Amino acid sequence: MIKGAYIHIPFCHQICHYCDFNKVFFKNQPVDEYIETLGMEMKMFAEKYKEHLHIETNFLGGGTPTALSADQLERLFELIKLYLPMQHVQEFTSEANPDELTYDKLVVMKNNGINRLSLGVQSFDADILSRLGRTHSNEHVYKTIQMAKDIGFTNISIDLMYGLPGQTMDQWKFTLQKALELNLPHYSAYSLIVEPKTVFYNLMTKGKLILPGEDLEADMYAVLMDAMESKGIHQYEISNFAKPGFHSKHNNLYWDNVEYAGFGAGAHGYALGNRYANIGPIKKYMDALLSGELPINSTHEVTAVERMEEEMFLGLRKVSGIDKKQFEDKFGKTLEEMYGQVLSKHIDTGSIIDTHDCVALTRKGRFIGNEIFQSFLME
Repeated sequence: MIKGAYIHIPFCHQICHYCDFNKVFFKNQPVDEYIETLGMEMKMFAEKYKEHLHIETNFLGGGTPTALSADQLERLFELIKLYLPMQHVQEFTSEANPDELTYDKLVVMKNNGINRLSLGVQSFDADILSRLGRTHSNEHVYKTIQMAKDIGFTNISIDLMYGLPGQTMDQWKFTLQKALELNLPHYSAYSLIVEPKTVFYNLMTKGKLILPGEDLEADMYAVLMDAMESKGIHQYEISNFAKPGFHSKHNNLYWDNVEYAGFGAGAHGYALGNRYANIGPIKKYMDALLSGELPINSTHEVTAVERMEEEMFLGLRKVSGIDKKQFEDKFGKTLEEMYGQVLSKHIDTGSIIDTHDCVALTRKGRFIGNEIFQSFLME
């Protein structure tokens, strides 16, 4: 059953130095035409998978969805409601840049079912923001959050980053302090991963990117976990923290390895046992739809073994871990049958805890999550 929908808006007014998502500068792009072809894709997909669509969460991502004007957002929501079954949607999230959210855009979002905002804040240090290629200021963050609250948004999250070029522990602690002073219900915090085809990657290959070492990055992660817990904002996934009742329902679909639709240029999806990736270049994406075809660039039928591997490295991201009974019900085999030896190794090192009902990473294990996930991949 396809329970989620991700909708990709690939336009940005400013390209961040760390971003490797499919995106282009907004200027001179066929934005209105792109929105219309997005509608075509949603219509064709919904017709093809009609019996399998039970959408519970929507996520508007990018790029930058808030690069669109209020009128463009209104048209996008019209198409979403026209072609996607919305009656079961519990959570509808939109990503946003703090300096692009206007009152009019927020009203359009609220009136069209957006009930969760995810703001790309990253840092409260002006020097760090400049290095990242971000264009907002702290005042933009404060003003936007207050405006959203005044309009009626109660589920607001911000993204933070650590392990950044030149970032010190004091700068990270300052960002955490300012973030927690906002008393929001949800926070996401990610360590920097330098990806190919980014400004940071080009600088790194030239030896011009100075990053904190692994030890300092690990210390930053420890400070993050302690700071969040001290404010009653509980870690529920390696990079995500929330007050009770404010977990991201959409992201939980990914970690629960549930099928979802991906719409837009370069979007990825998972439908009826197949993972797929859409065409990335915007013109080629649009041309495919104008020719009456779904804009699929590649598909991969997930094997039974791959499904189990995904269940492990996605499920272990959650602090609650992997439910043993659910694993057995889903695959017809117990966790011990499939991964007993690997689990024992990590239990012995104190990286995984094994209870009657589940297996989960310990605090120690969260620091080396990627290494642990890799160990569950079968040769």
